[in-house]
Amino acid sequence: MALGERYLAVKQRIDEACRAAGREPEEVNLLAVSKTFSIEPIRDLFAAGQLDFGENYVQEAEGKVPLLPEARWHLIGPLQSNKAGKAVQLFPVIHSLDRFSLAERLERLAVEAGRVVEAFVQVRLGEEESKSGLDPKDLVAELERWNAARSWLGLRLVGLMTLPPAHISRPFFARLRELRDQLQALEMPIFQEYQLSMGMSDDFEAAIAEGSNWIRVGRAIFGSR
Repeated sequence: MALGERYLAVKQRIDEACRAAGREPEEVNLLAVSKTFSIEPIRDLFAAGQLDFGENYVQEAEGKVPLLPEARWHLIGPLQSNKAGKAVQLFPVIHSLDRFSLAERLERLAVEAGRVVEAFVQVRLGEEESKSGLDPKDLVAELERWNAARSWLGLRLVGLMTLPPAHISRPFFARLRELRDQLQALEMPIFQEYQLSMGMSDDFEAAIAEGSNWIRVGRAIFGSR
């Protein structure tokens, strides 16, 4: 199947999943995970109407973003503090904010650059040591601490993100939605929106059923790496 056909097939799956969940397709955003792929297929997807692209590594994105600045680029991989300055320049949206020290650094750098960066707080729900994120048991208290720590001008939280264990993802999607609802009830000023970033090629239908607003799809669109 060609790139364009895979892309349309994913869009169709999204529409069908939304209908099954009683949701409007406009509630779900498709983030095309373009890591490791060259700029040519990304340009083709952009020409077909895809606006949002996800990259894992700041260094790789440095070579792509200037070639297609009209697209909206998202960082979905872990962010080292020493790469935060470049990330602020490249990415208007970061899906992997996993610690307070990084939030403070992004805030300072965004203000210095005259930018506003949107970020999802990553929550570690599967207790997998290989994955980062805030502990769900401490999430509300920790984010209340963030909220009270300072005035946030350059960094705006827009929701929660998780990377659940493979093959058993739906209960973790449901848990992230519950955590989001708890936070939304508190109406913290640090949060601009309360979206959910969850679901990938193999499980995004389940994520949509549990309320996802951003699904991160790579292989189902671009093919195997």
